[in-house]
Amino acid sequence: MSKKILSIEAGNGDAFTDLLFNALLGFAFMFFISFALIQKPQDGGKIDSKAEFIISAEWEDHHPDDIDLIVEDPQGNIVYFQSQQAGLMHLDRDDRGTIADTIVIDGVEMKNPANQEVVTIRGFMKGEYVVNLLYYKKEEKFSESLKVKVKVEKINPKLEVIYFNDFILRKIGDEITAVRFILDDRGNVLDLNQLQKPIITGRVK
Repeated sequence: MSKKILSIEAGNGDAFTDLLFNALLGFAFMFFISFALIQKPQDGGKIDSKAEFIISAEWEDHHPDDIDLIVEDPQGNIVYFQSQQAGLMHLDRDDRGTIADTIVIDGVEMKNPANQEVVTIRGFMKGEYVVNLLYYKKEEKFSESLKVKVKVEKINPKLEVIYFNDFILRKIGDEITAVRFILDDRGNVLDLNQLQKPIITGRVK
């Protein structure tokens, strides 16, 4: 009798051990799957920005005047409204004041009041970049001068504003150099200055 009881108890112990082992194995498997699922979105969610630098010019909202952003790279490539891609540079937004400011969202026509031009630099090129502003179009009823904000931002490895300043443009044809900055081959900013260099108006004889 005692032998049978011992045998049953031993059997129950083996069954409990097997159940515990299978449960632990199941938990371990679920943990592995959960960890794998967590890791995949992180890897897939990495976004390699196409821009290394963003250069922007902003002026008063709803203002009808047209200011152009002009950027020249170390090789003499120039990007502006007539040449929207050159070298590693791209004019992402050409703002013409209040012209073409209407957009349609879900069938509803809306106005975008912001005035902003944006140029992106999508790689590193050693040498000097020149950033100019050109007063391209002016409404007669707006006789006062126009303030334009210029900003240069370095995107990688973290967002960093390397230059910011306000400028006053007074009449059509005014072209001023907002900033000139020099990069090394890794995209580090070595120098900043505001020596004037007409890019567009300088070509007019």
